[in-house]
Amino acid sequence: MEIGTRTAMQDATSAGREIAIRTGGRARRPNSVRLRRLNILVGALSLPLFVCLWELVSRSGAVNMVLFPPPTVVAAAVLEWIRSGQFFGDLLASLFRVTTGFIMGGALGILLGILTGQFPVVSSLLSPLFHILRPIPPIAFVPIVILWFGLSEAGKLFLVVWGVFFTVWLSTHIGVQKVDRGLIRAALMLGTPRRQMLQEIVLLGALPYIVVGLRTAVSISFYTLVAAELAGAFAGIVYRIEIAQQNLQTGQVMGGLAALGLISFVADRLFAALAERIVWWR
Repeated sequence: MEIGTRTAMQDATSAGREIAIRTGGRARRPNSVRLRRLNILVGALSLPLFVCLWELVSRSGAVNMVLFPPPTVVAAAVLEWIRSGQFFGDLLASLFRVTTGFIMGGALGILLGILTGQFPVVSSLLSPLFHILRPIPPIAFVPIVILWFGLSEAGKLFLVVWGVFFTVWLSTHIGVQKVDRGLIRAALMLGTPRRQMLQEIVLLGALPYIVVGLRTAVSISFYTLVAAELAGAFAGIVYRIEIAQQNLQTGQVMGGLAALGLISFVADRLFAALAERIVWWR
């Protein structure tokens, strides 16, 4: 009798725990959904709240409206910039410099990163030089670039390539060194041609690192665009910002900065979406 009573009590206790776990899971699930919705709402409101706060501070009299114009004045300046027909010309000029410099610097960085990461002799020859040159900011080269290239596009592309190259080279170099050496030895023992081994084992193994370096280089290419267009340009977003600053058109200056930030953000999001498709196994 006692045994039967104990068994019944144990069954009841187990059933109670199971019900508690299930109801607890149901309780937690709505909470997580609510938290996710709250995060989405806060994210959607962050930008409008920032703009409203900016408008209030600028019109409060606490700051000089000429030097810190409200968003409405900035928006009017950007609309005038678009109506004048200069905006799209400046946008295309800047995008050409960023895209071309990114492709050239990225390709060169991947190529040399594979060579220095895979072959110790090449690494011993080039890595010390690259580590010395890498910390030099592109804007420091503006005077010498003007002397070398004048006001041509070659100088602007050189500065963007400089900024992109070292980031991509370093990430590729590290990625290649992280590839399992056992796979490489096995491929060579099976008679795999070295070129095929580099493509199918080394490059694919280092690809997640390369993608991280390339994504970082997307933002860096826009940083170096500032130095490139300050080196002497006749069109471009940063060029137009500089002209507006000289004429004390603060609304257009801030509008240009906002446009530069928005374009950089869109480029980063597009590259991130592309990277998820390319490196789907990460």
